[in-house]
Amino acid sequence: MQTLTCCEICPRGCKVNRLSGEIGFCGADAVVKIARADLHFWEEPCISGENGSGTVFFSSCNMKCIFCQNFPISTCNKGVEMSVAELCEKFLALQKKGANNINLVTPTHYVLQIIAALDLAKGKGLDIPVVYNSGGYESVSTIKRLSGYVDIYMPDIKYFSDKAAVEYSSAPDYFNIASDALSEMVKQVGKPVFDEKGIMKKGVIVRHMMLPGLLSDTRKIIDYLYDTYGDDIFISLMSQYTPMESVREHPKLCRRIDPKSYDTVVKYCMDKGIKNAFIQSGASASESFIPDFEI
Repeated sequence: MQTLTCCEICPRGCKVNRLSGEIGFCGADAVVKIARADLHFWEEPCISGENGSGTVFFSSCNMKCIFCQNFPISTCNKGVEMSVAELCEKFLALQKKGANNINLVTPTHYVLQIIAALDLAKGKGLDIPVVYNSGGYESVSTIKRLSGYVDIYMPDIKYFSDKAAVEYSSAPDYFNIASDALSEMVKQVGKPVFDEKGIMKKGVIVRHMMLPGLLSDTRKIIDYLYDTYGDDIFISLMSQYTPMESVREHPKLCRRIDPKSYDTVVKYCMDKGIKNAFIQSGASASESFIPDFEI
């Protein structure tokens, strides 16, 4: 049984006593801290829709990628502390505002507290889907513990190369760990289900943000996802990588993704016959849409 007194919630297996204030790799103790909770309109269209996704951005992270665009949240741990009861009220407030779902962003290190908050919230009428939006570096045992609580899994698959995973995220064996977790996610929630407005109610969306110099990784990840799951999942191919100050010592990461490289990957997906996918427009990396791979 996972506990906060000997934390092994994620693959880091730090075994620190978070209840006594000890801090592991993620930087979080036992008290939930969030950086933002509001309607968000820039997720995939079937998540945000017209009403918005009820996103809760949790502080700290078990990945701490050197290129993270949320560095103040993930690494500097900026945010506001709150109790499980207060987190429950945040969920209910987002539902009252008309959110399509409760979108838990970077939630891994707070899974036990989130489960407790969801139990409280469901007892008070929370009935919209719950989205688990993570970096993909998950323990299968933790994902199993979320069975019955999560309706939509939205993990990243960041790397195929272990060398890149270690260099950029200090995450050894990332691909094998993330793919095992993904298998459990798909097993839990099954094939995608949508309502009459095209809003996802159940399913898995796997995000992959292309990184400079890792085009081969991208192709291998796409091959794995489609060859393993076919149309049982959606793939979200992201071109929005933005070099941050933190990557100055990593020359390969000091440039954006070449639009031609992104277009090449989109064509690669088309040639494989992938239809369940989201791509981003070349002109606006922040804008996602469902194109059925028409550019």
